[in-house]
Amino acid sequence: MDPDLTLIFAFILAIVIMVLPFAYFVNQRVQEHEARKLELKARVEEAKAEQLRFANGDYSKMEERVRVLERIATDSNHALASQIEELRRLDRAAAGPQLAEPIE
Repeated sequence: MDPDLTLIFAFILAIVIMVLPFAYFVNQRVQEHEARKLELKARVEEAKAEQLRFANGDYSKMEERVRVLERIATDSNHALASQIEELRRLDRAAAGPQLAEPIE
């Protein structure tokens, strides 16, 4: 084998040996970056979906409250106390364990 050909082959092999670890490192970083981008996109979509779910829920709760208030305004006085107490129970149930005592 020609000594010049062996020298060229060794030089190319040395360059490949130096470039491959760097290329591997760059590839790993790109894959991690892509995975992180997908994770963040998924979180954004989840947040949007949750916002829409709560926004729609808030409107339905407000509509329910308006209906109850309309019933209270048009009902006789003997049912008024029970309706007010029902509203208080709904508030306590919606607030969860935050309110320990009923609001008077």
